[in-house]
Amino acid sequence: MAGPLEGIRVLDLTRILAGPYATMILGDLGAEVIKIEQPETGDEARDFGPFKNDFSLYFMSVNRGKKSVTLNLKSPRGKELFLELVKGSDILVENFRPGTMEKLGLDYESLKKHHPSLLYAACSGFGQTGPYAMRGAYDMIIQGMGGIISITGEPDRPPVRVGTSIGDITSALFTTIGILSALRHRDQTGEGQLIDVGMLDCQVAILENAMVRYFSTGDIPRPLGRRHPAITPFEIFESADGYVVIAIGNNELWRKFCEHVDRPELIDDERFHTNALRTENHESLFPILAEIMCRRTTDAWVEALEAIGVPCGPVNTVDKVANDPQVLARDMIAEVEHDTTGTVQIPGIPIKLSETPGQIDAPAPNLGEHTSEVLSDLLKLTVEEVNQLKQDEIV
Repeated sequence: MAGPLEGIRVLDLTRILAGPYATMILGDLGAEVIKIEQPETGDEARDFGPFKNDFSLYFMSVNRGKKSVTLNLKSPRGKELFLELVKGSDILVENFRPGTMEKLGLDYESLKKHHPSLLYAACSGFGQTGPYAMRGAYDMIIQGMGGIISITGEPDRPPVRVGTSIGDITSALFTTIGILSALRHRDQTGEGQLIDVGMLDCQVAILENAMVRYFSTGDIPRPLGRRHPAITPFEIFESADGYVVIAIGNNELWRKFCEHVDRPELIDDERFHTNALRTENHESLFPILAEIMCRRTTDAWVEALEAIGVPCGPVNTVDKVANDPQVLARDMIAEVEHDTTGTVQIPGIPIKLSETPGQIDAPAPNLGEHTSEVLSDLLKLTVEEVNQLKQDEIV
């Protein structure tokens, strides 16, 4: 069954994580993704561990299903070939520092002259405009500048990085949303456009209630550790054998919980009678609940609280996530077979479409694996012409 983006061709000039993650999503949903890489070196992520048989599993995890074409964009002939590929494509995605593509003469303003309906997505650290536009950026820099590190971790402790590359991943998701929105517009009007996504913008966008709290109270949000800033109890507690999360978002759930743990007097305690009061008096409430929660194992709490309708869950380590029955039932652990690595497990596709589901049908490519195929099929070059390009170090 074909994915919803079947028939869409993407030229992928991205590298490392943010851009490749966005184009991976497009590929999972059926688009043909042609990854353009520098001859000999390719995407820097090919050198990032972990490795299996000298092939980067970091690279594998976000470049599955793509075709790799090596092309020297600094050479006149390389640019000619690239422009021909652009004319036959729908979307171009790049995550270079602003100005890089312009120096090559391959920026949006230049390319739209050749292909007016082209969708050109540029994902960079700070976007194409503003005083920081020309700065380079990596995920951790953006996490720091975007404020998320300042509200992550334990109170009165040094800043803590979020445990995944959330600066890269959120910008990848917003880039994908932008591309799909522009694709809808092009379907209706035939017009292409520039999709400009800055990683810092994306971090500001996901600050949600932290930003609202600042504007409404003037207080600067700080790390709160295990708890939610506005809902109580909504946090991680230590159990008899690990950790468990409970999320009591209203007074009815609070009543059910208190009755279940034989502490009905807490229901009408003037300090804890409403969510606002429980949050205000968290310092008094936490030790009471901590003493209760450490009496049972995590599994026992999950089973008991689920039975009465109180939302809860374990704090799983990654190995437990990888073997969780719900995760497995939803096909969120996929296997790909690569000629160098053999079988590799990678995360699956979280978007479940009933009529046009996505699929993972190929591993990440070797560097330049599809150069001959793409140049022959799309640009009608002969074997001799492709071989000459290789000798001339253009591909």
